Formats: sequence, structure tokens, C-alpha cells
Amino acid sequence: MAMSMSKISECDVTNCSYNVDKKCHTLGITVGDQSCARCDTYFDSGTKGGDLEVSGGVGACKTADCKFNTAFECSALAIKVGRHSGHADCETYTPR
Repeated sequence: MAMSMSKISECDVTNCSYNVDKKCHTLGITVGDQSCARCDTYFDSGTKGGDLEVSGGVGACKTADCKFNTAFECSALAIKVGRHSGHADCETYTPR
């Protein structure tokens, strides 16, 4: 059975270039690095980007120890992104 892309239900990182009204407007984010479930797509350019017709999703997840990670894809129905230690993190991350 084909997997569907997990949606980003809310993003509290309002200074992100893809964030408009606490919604992510990029096709897909990448989550994860060596230290945490960081949103690797986050950046603050001072200019808003993305497509307001698009509701963001999770394109890839590198956080191998998350219970929602299946073959580096997110299996959660939706995730929430929030600020953590000065960067954007997936708040839906749950260790196995």
C-alpha cells in the first residue's frame, strides 16, 4: 500500500519564510539531523516564500529513532512544528 505524505497541521515558528498564519506553505520539509527532530527546511530570509495554495507536508524524516519513522518516511497523520532551543523542531517526534 502506498504511503501518503504526512501533513503539517501547525507551525509555531512564525519567522520561517514558509510560515504564513502558523501554516507551512512549502511542498515538503525534511525533518531530522544528528541531534534532534529539527526542521531542516526552516530558514528566515525576511521574505515570505512558498505557495499559499499548498499545505506543507513531510517529504523525508532522518530521525531514525522516532516511532513514526518508517524507512525514513513519516507515518504520522499530521505533525506540529515548534521552536526548540533557537530552531524549528517536529513536536510530534516520539522516541521508539
